Amino acid sequence: MIVQAGEWITHVHSYTILESLQNNVAAGCYYVVFALGMSKLRKKMNELHPLMLGGYIAFIDFVSNETELLLRGVFLGTNTFYFKEWFLIMVIAVVRSYFTIGLYNSIVISQMRFLHAEQEKRMEQMLNINSGLYGEAFYLKKAMDTIEGITADSYDLYRKLNEDNLKGYSQRTLGIAQQIHEVKKDSQRILAGLLKLFDSEVVVHMSLSEIMHFVVKGNQEYSEMLKKKIIIDNELAFNQNTTHYVPLLTIINNLVANAVEAIEENGTIHIRVFEKEEDVHFIVQDSGKGIPDHKKALIFEPGYTTKYNEEGIAATGIGLSHVRDIVHSFGGSIAVTSPEKASGTQFVVRLPLTSLIKEG
Repeated sequence: MIVQAGEWITHVHSYTILESLQNNVAAGCYYVVFALGMSKLRKKMNELHPLMLGGYIAFIDFVSNETELLLRGVFLGTNTFYFKEWFLIMVIAVVRSYFTIGLYNSIVISQMRFLHAEQEKRMEQMLNINSGLYGEAFYLKKAMDTIEGITADSYDLYRKLNEDNLKGYSQRTLGIAQQIHEVKKDSQRILAGLLKLFDSEVVVHMSLSEIMHFVVKGNQEYSEMLKKKIIIDNELAFNQNTTHYVPLLTIINNLVANAVEAIEENGTIHIRVFEKEEDVHFIVQDSGKGIPDHKKALIFEPGYTTKYNEEGIAATGIGLSHVRDIVHSFGGSIAVTSPEKASGTQFVVRLPLTSLIKEG
């Protein structure tokens, strides 16, 4: 209102305060009425549908404009009852209100998309970490079983050497057994710490479609990092929520990552999920160079790998033997075959449906 009064004084070259207020107080009342109306609406803005909200704001804008026109008629003697003007004011109010609401919603939607992308990125990072921890915990648990057996054998050897009066050897064997036992206790503490990361009173479910989404997205980025042009797609004929998403992600993610590494420059990876005879089948097929028949019986053996760095050091990631052990822990099976009428390798994982829907 003050700006308008100053503008009016500049144009008419009159410095009479009363005349200036008479000409501009009506415009000031527009903002007062609009502010009062919006203050009443403010508490309900987040609850109203955008179309309803736009209608309310258009009505407040129309009433504010009509208040300005009526006051101009009182102060300046102008005629305010023209239907065309009222209709034009209503149209302008509707257009202006819905344009503002649309612009505001566009900004909000853009922010929500950004937040969703950030949350999905954090979820992907968390799942990758959990998948890696699960693999390491599985390694450690299996190693502890081996340590338990070695400890028992060491004590048996100690007793036999003692019975044969080989005191020197028996004491050395006892020392070895005690050291192995200390290693076992340290491993137990580490395993307990890892398992706490998975323990939760709140049971979290994730669908197979979500798991496949993260597998495809993560390995697509992995192939780009390796500067390979690989198309990864999935065919989901069966979907089911499960609490065992971490071991499932560990299994499928490792098979797909192996497929990415097996393809030299260009290729495709196809993932299929379907149900058959109360089992869920996961098939990972790639167009790589394939695995020779004489090596198919060896790839699930502990320590077997075909991945070496430039120094000739073998890879330390989770191997197919541990993937097989995780599959077996669910009562399932894993096999490798050559796809019909195509090059490459095909891994077939079969898991009982009951083991997937069982609460973790």
